[in-house]
Amino acid sequence: MFDLTTRDIKYLSGVGPQRASVLNKELGIFSFHDLLYYFPYKYVDRSRIYRIREIDGAMPYIQLKGEILGFETAGEGRQRRLIAHFSDGTGIVDLIWFQGIKYLIGKYKVHQEYIVFGKPTVFNGRINIAHPDIDLASELKLSAMGLQPYYNTTEKMKRSLLNSHAIEKMMKSLVGQLNEPLPETLSPALLAEHHLMPLTDALMNIHFPSGPDVLRKAEYRLKFEELFYVQLNILRYAKDRQRKYRGYVFEKVGDIFNGFYSRNLPFELTNAQKRVLKEIRRDLGAGRQMNRLLQGDVGSGKTLVALMSMLIALDNGYQACMMAPTEILANQHYETIRELLYGMDVRVELLTGSIKGKRREAILSGLLTGDVQILIGTHAVIEDTVNFASLGLVVIDEQHRFGVAQRARLWTKSVQPPHILVMTATPIPRTLAMTLYGDLDVSVIDELPPGRKPIATIHQFDSHRVSLYCSVRKQIDEGRQVYIVYPLIKESEKIDLKNLEEGYLHICEEFPDCRVCKVHGKMKPAEKDAQMQLFVSGEAQIMVATTVIEVGVNVPNASVMIIENAERFGLSQLHQLRGRVGRGADQSYCILVTGYKLAEDTRKRLEIMVRTNDGFEIAEADLKLRGPGDLEGTQQSGIAFDLKIADIARDGQLLQYVREVAQTIVDKDPNASLPENEILWRQLKALRKTNVNWAAIS
Repeated sequence: MFDLTTRDIKYLSGVGPQRASVLNKELGIFSFHDLLYYFPYKYVDRSRIYRIREIDGAMPYIQLKGEILGFETAGEGRQRRLIAHFSDGTGIVDLIWFQGIKYLIGKYKVHQEYIVFGKPTVFNGRINIAHPDIDLASELKLSAMGLQPYYNTTEKMKRSLLNSHAIEKMMKSLVGQLNEPLPETLSPALLAEHHLMPLTDALMNIHFPSGPDVLRKAEYRLKFEELFYVQLNILRYAKDRQRKYRGYVFEKVGDIFNGFYSRNLPFELTNAQKRVLKEIRRDLGAGRQMNRLLQGDVGSGKTLVALMSMLIALDNGYQACMMAPTEILANQHYETIRELLYGMDVRVELLTGSIKGKRREAILSGLLTGDVQILIGTHAVIEDTVNFASLGLVVIDEQHRFGVAQRARLWTKSVQPPHILVMTATPIPRTLAMTLYGDLDVSVIDELPPGRKPIATIHQFDSHRVSLYCSVRKQIDEGRQVYIVYPLIKESEKIDLKNLEEGYLHICEEFPDCRVCKVHGKMKPAEKDAQMQLFVSGEAQIMVATTVIEVGVNVPNASVMIIENAERFGLSQLHQLRGRVGRGADQSYCILVTGYKLAEDTRKRLEIMVRTNDGFEIAEADLKLRGPGDLEGTQQSGIAFDLKIADIARDGQLLQYVREVAQTIVDKDPNASLPENEILWRQLKALRKTNVNWAAIS
């Protein structure tokens, strides 16, 4: 049989060069194989024929059998449409098309028996079906149709008459050519042990299932395979890395760590922080390179854990480095760590793009001699001019903001790869973490330090401004500070939103006796920092800002976060913004301000925010509502969003199951040499050569 992967799609019956070009550009379909793996997004039961007299106008998709009585055209220009009057003897419906009129008049004949399929609506008292599927009744065997597949298409495809029905016809032509079984992509042992349908049967039934049970089995087989190879790739990579990269052995916890613990620790560690520190200490002494993801909600004490980990490196004669995505965040870490280490003989330096001249030279020479023990900085720390005497541990904060290549450059700063601790305050659902960070060990700080009160979150309509500003005034009178966040900087012609400039003037008028500062992404860094400093120092009582304050500013005195047009923000972003308050001992508030008209999804988002402060619960809800591709910080990670049939939000249990299956295979066959697994390693190698970003999983 011909090779599906090399057979150009233009040679498939019903395609040709013109349609092939559209499929190439719109869906990335170039070969027979690509088309076969373009799966339907839903199925509709085509086994029943309705009578026109049964239609009530509120029905879903229906099927009619009858003939076209005649055609007419109506409207001019873009409003021009073709109408076919269709009857089955019990009534008449209008079939309407807005495109391809000339082609359609030539294609369909009057008084020929057709089967029509589409969604009926009632307009001006007449039943009509727009852009229906039409087939000759003589060519359609309804008893064999069962569930009809529906394929996603784009507007450009529809203009080329490449709708779902057209793809279905191409798929029929392709499936009709599968005269012999396709080469299997899973081993016989896996197929038997997990009761999986053979590949050819699964692919035929995913497109043209004979019934719901067969469809479920086909879906299960294809989802299992897809998730299995993702996990096999991750786990194989992790195993190889463990063998290849020996880690520095940090054997002792010495004077620096113990001195800090006994004299400088600002408060008793939470049980979660103690647990995570034990996990990190175990990694640092194990003789293999640590590669650990530290997850923790805003304010959970990740920075303290990171500092104590760095002190272990110092106790063993090594330097440590912390990399943050912005100057504001790097500065904040620098100030926090210096404060925590007050009175201790530890040299900490800050290196960012704006540090130049003699100060920069002194830092660079201090790194080479080993005098600088902890370096905190932005991307500046990975520049070629920055070299360490003995870099043993790297902490990367908000790691999704750094590319893979940038992170890898840190490895070149050391004789052998340093230990890596990756931190994120964006809670990642467990199922997503298994795919995005599957080769990292994961630690979670899942409790807040004592004395922190949960932030009270309130949804308020923008017509209640008077009471909102009264509450704000009360907080300011008590000496607190307030954030007000807007989604835009300048007015958008398309979206009628209050912009930041207008909002700033409005707040200045409402609170004439308060100092109001303004921060947004288009400001020059120095100007932005100056405005931020006004708020941090307490000189300004109100900060009006865009989402640039989502990560970075730590003002324990700020107790109110007002988010204007909250419907414009995703759950993850709302949660991050809310985390800017609640950092002191006082009760804090987050007010989500919206108009009355809200979509159902938006209402759900706001209800979740009001109900819970748990970042992981919010992240799980976000994954279910928006899907993995939209989750903040995950797009650049690659693989999770190239999945063709599995859904990380819905298939979490299956993902966990196939990970265990893949782990067993990697443990039993670490060198990929057992004959019974040959097919698996061969398929994995083939997948790595595809356009899917298999290398970026980690």
